[in-house]
Amino acid sequence: MKNIVHKWQQISLVRRILLGIIIGVLLALTIPEATSWVSIFGSLFVGALKAVAPILVLVLVMNAISSHKSGKKTNMKTIIALYAIGTFLAGIVGVVASFLFPVTLTLTTSTNEVAPPEGILQVLQTLLFNIVDNPIHALMNANYLGILAWALLLGFALKKSADSTKTMIANFSDAITNIVKWVIELAPFGIMGLVFDAISTNGLKSLTEYGQLLILLLGCMLFVALVVNPLISFIFTRQNPYPLVLRTLKESGLTAFFTRSSAANIPVNMALCEKLDLDEDTYSVSIPLGATINMAGAAVTISVLTLAAAHTLGIEVDIWTAIILMVLSAVSASGASGVAGGSLLLIPLACSLFGISNDIAMQVVAVGFIIGVLQDSCETALNSSSDVLFTATADIANKRSKG
Repeated sequence: MKNIVHKWQQISLVRRILLGIIIGVLLALTIPEATSWVSIFGSLFVGALKAVAPILVLVLVMNAISSHKSGKKTNMKTIIALYAIGTFLAGIVGVVASFLFPVTLTLTTSTNEVAPPEGILQVLQTLLFNIVDNPIHALMNANYLGILAWALLLGFALKKSADSTKTMIANFSDAITNIVKWVIELAPFGIMGLVFDAISTNGLKSLTEYGQLLILLLGCMLFVALVVNPLISFIFTRQNPYPLVLRTLKESGLTAFFTRSSAANIPVNMALCEKLDLDEDTYSVSIPLGATINMAGAAVTISVLTLAAAHTLGIEVDIWTAIILMVLSAVSASGASGVAGGSLLLIPLACSLFGISNDIAMQVVAVGFIIGVLQDSCETALNSSSDVLFTATADIANKRSKG
């Protein structure tokens, strides 16, 4: 048994995950009635990631800040700038593509009973209240803005603590990191369950009516992932970005595609940053921060679906309104994690720019939920892989400037 486990572990994790995908597809096609015992692997894997991610973020960020030596530089300013540039350019891609390839919708008659934010002020208010959340409540509800805020405060408060205290925090951080590694080892089985569940319950039939919209959305996300992000990386690093881009898509984007949660993918991204030999003081802060504010995929979703609604209603969109939409989609996307329902529920906010009523906007949201099987998966894959890409880009650029 030990030999089997040892041989299994010698296979690269990506290959094991691909094997899990293949097995999940085969099981879904051959024994779709076995939903309960196969899909549970996926539920357990996502549950384990979501369980460990909040405490991981709290401990790692607290350890990084408390043990940081004065005078030692990190790349956080560059990374935050990269996050902002990437999200804004993604919004531009979504707007431009929607003008080049206009899509109209067959709006549904029913809408989900959800309450979208009434305006950008409500989004900002939600973000601010998440920041000042009770720390226990923030951990229990995976409120990463609140967790980050408390981790930063505790980290700065512990900077002058005794070395023994800092050692204890560091040891605790190492222990949590080891637990994360154990969870990630289960990824092939978890993704097998997630793939099985997706195919056996949803299939692709529900996507055929909205194929044109889906192609536009996924095309924009692919363009951002394979053209825009590499271009940003090249400008900062002055080296071929594609080896790094493809690695982040393969080792981060692949798991994010199936977990459909940037928060659940934080441990995976942390492990990848460690393999890339990046500065732990930097990535322990930039990765959870990226899962909160780096939302290029959400900017694409908001801009494309909003303009699809405008095209459907025959609304003329001038250049200045389009520019405002680019900015609004980027700002709204960065606040998506603070709103229940994520990027889809921020569509009514963007639709209000064109005077589109909330009832119609919520029908667009309903369309978004229908195509969400692939849209949300690709959006999360783009968002999460970009977190590692931009963190690594800032690290390479920093080393290049010193060298």
